[in-house]
Amino acid sequence: MDILIWLGAAVTLAGLGLLIWCIVRIWSARKSGLDDAAMRAQLQKIVPLNTGALALSVIGLMMVVLGIFFS
Repeated sequence: MDILIWLGAAVTLAGLGLLIWCIVRIWSARKSGLDDAAMRAQLQKIVPLNTGALALSVIGLMMVVLGIFFS
């Protein structure tokens, strides 16, 4: 079950990387000085990616917990 732990850790890190990428995109959108409509459009593009990144992190953490539980 060690492979499940390491695979889960890799999936969690991938999700964390996507979360950091979403944060950077939002910061750059805020600093670009967009008007309300353009800012809202940018954020609406990022929200599904952010949700997917959170889901990926949760799945990875569940894989780690299951690997620890089964070993």
